[in-house]
Amino acid sequence: MWKVVAFLIEGIGWLQIVAGPLLGGCGLGVAVYCRKPDATGLVLAIVSAVVGLVAGIVIATRIWKKTGTTRFLS
Repeated sequence: MWKVVAFLIEGIGWLQIVAGPLLGGCGLGVAVYCRKPDATGLVLAIVSAVVGLVAGIVIATRIWKKTGTTRFLS
């Protein structure tokens, strides 16, 4: 029972860590698309958001394996 709760807490921390780079990538994507509102700008915005997501996943997974997300966030 407690292992499930601990896993869920670590998972929520993982999502919080992923959210940082993802929001940064989405913000950059919005800025790019507002500057160039055509198909090229849309593709660049989507690529920026995907890069932010992948970077967030890589960072959060490394933190989870190394120190734990709750320790990192605290």
